[in-house]
Amino acid sequence: MKQIHVAAAVITDGTRVLATRRNYGEFAGGYEFPGGKLEPGESGEEAIHREIREELKAEIAVDRLLGTVAYDYPNFHLTMDCYLCRLLDRHITLTVHDRAKWLHPDEFDTVNWLPADLEAVAWAKEALHA
Repeated sequence: MKQIHVAAAVITDGTRVLATRRNYGEFAGGYEFPGGKLEPGESGEEAIHREIREELKAEIAVDRLLGTVAYDYPNFHLTMDCYLCRLLDRHITLTVHDRAKWLHPDEFDTVNWLPADLEAVAWAKEALHA
């Protein structure tokens, strides 16, 4: 089975997290934490900084690794390193997603999360209540 390693940013403002909606591929319409594939020789933290610059045109501070999700999709195995992050400024520009929402923990179930992101959603709730 194909193996894909990605880094995801669980971006918080202290009370909410940022959810982005895919507008491409077989998972179009699903919400996810922004991020993407690690390039050869790149660490998860390096990847998440690069991906957020590419996807949101923004800079982030990485607070800590929340955990790593291992999820089997029908055609590939996903390993996703999830980092708790903060935006360094409030402005974002979507480049690969068609929608973004800031969600309070009690609103997390109002969007259709991609299956691999569900474990990270639980970690985000814990992080916001810590």
